[in-house]
Amino acid sequence: MGFPGVWMTESQSVVYRVIPKCACSTIGQIMFYSDHGRFFDGDIHDAKSGIHKWGIEDSQHLITDKVTSQETYTFTCVRNPYTRVLSAFFDKICGTQRNGKRYRGNLVPKLSRQYGVETDGEFDQIKSFRRFLLFARDTITYRRPMDPDIHWSAVSGHASTLIKNGGRYNKIIATEDFKVGMKEVMKNIDANHALDIDTMPRFNESEGHGPKRAHPVEDYFDDLSMHLVYEIYKRDFVLFKYDPQDPGNKMPVGEVDLDEVHAKLGE
Repeated sequence: MGFPGVWMTESQSVVYRVIPKCACSTIGQIMFYSDHGRFFDGDIHDAKSGIHKWGIEDSQHLITDKVTSQETYTFTCVRNPYTRVLSAFFDKICGTQRNGKRYRGNLVPKLSRQYGVETDGEFDQIKSFRRFLLFARDTITYRRPMDPDIHWSAVSGHASTLIKNGGRYNKIIATEDFKVGMKEVMKNIDANHALDIDTMPRFNESEGHGPKRAHPVEDYFDDLSMHLVYEIYKRDFVLFKYDPQDPGNKMPVGEVDLDEVHAKLGE
């Protein structure tokens, strides 16, 4: 299986497991800057040089060596399941992608026909999101009407592949406390170029793809949808210390226990 979703600086100073909808664009740009003293011109996901990625064949043996030796500082970034799945809905379902088209071609028409999800005009965001959540549950739990998409499949599932294939995390940071977490990461790597995390730009490549959220996060989740989110993302809540009882509290409620994460995700 290897190490899908793993990026590494060209200097091999740090390894990062990408998790969609968890500040991955900003993190990739920080890694690129730490080597080159400039940000990548464009979406870092499009970079084919200047950074090692598992998707680049020539990078795979280097990534494998560094990850399995467990000598290179390795980290990932996680996010509250409530805000992450909501963000995936607005970006991937309601939004138009960088190529000017809908995400995954006929996905949105299929959602409209089979689940009654509306995405055009002045649609009812809360009703459509809750119907999307049923679809997300069906893809993750039953793998129908399609396999789960990387943007709403569980964070723990993404994070586990590195562990199961012989890697180990030195740090897991939270999107909600990004600056604090990323500063700690930078302290532990030998960067060619220093970067001020407090003043650097944020690279939110999904911003502007879809309509703006019209309500507070908690308004999108009634008792049933909270139950569905917990059913889908239970391991994320438990391992990464988020509160399943309060969708309005996006912050972690405890410290991530790395030993627990490696034990549970390495099974």
